[in-house]
Amino acid sequence: MGYLISFEGGEGSGKSTILKQLAEYLIQQGYSVVCTREPGGIEIAEQIRNVILDKKNVNMDAKTEALLYAAARRQHLVEKIIPELEKGTIVLCDRYIDSSLTYQGYARGLGIEEVYTINQFAIGDFFPDLTLYLDVSPTIGLSRIQKDGEREVNRLDLESLEFHSKVREGYLKLLKQFPERIKAINAENEIEVVLEEVINIVLPFLKDKS
Repeated sequence: MGYLISFEGGEGSGKSTILKQLAEYLIQQGYSVVCTREPGGIEIAEQIRNVILDKKNVNMDAKTEALLYAAARRQHLVEKIIPELEKGTIVLCDRYIDSSLTYQGYARGLGIEEVYTINQFAIGDFFPDLTLYLDVSPTIGLSRIQKDGEREVNRLDLESLEFHSKVREGYLKLLKQFPERIKAINAENEIEVVLEEVINIVLPFLKDKS
């Protein structure tokens, strides 16, 4: 059985970049690695992603949003993640359950436990083996997005600074709740420093499990 390693963080934390660089490093070390993302990763989930993140869908109810994320996660899990884990692959996933707990559960005010229940129904026992939380202040994260001309700007990027501050608060709560699984990294550092810190967490984890 492989390992599911999720990457979490607010907008502009650099998750996607670090995930790709870690994948390249692990492949060089001889590991079998697959990169994926949420919502998305497979065709059905990508279609749901388009609905969730479409800037026109400003009237989307918070519970609808939470249920759509859980639905996309379920399909992604059964169609892609589980088959890869069964092959012994290391699956690096850009966002997973903690995003829902933070964004919909805490920042949207639905309740972390309530959103946890929805997602437990969706994923069963398939929680991440390790979660890397890239911590960045919302002002820095959002300024990075504004400077990145190639990055897609979606509905969540357009939320208020207050909302993104709540997102960070939510992640810090989860960090205290799941200290064995979630490891925090200061993502305000240079990308080389962040990558080195990520490698220094992931490699010992993999060697300890082997």
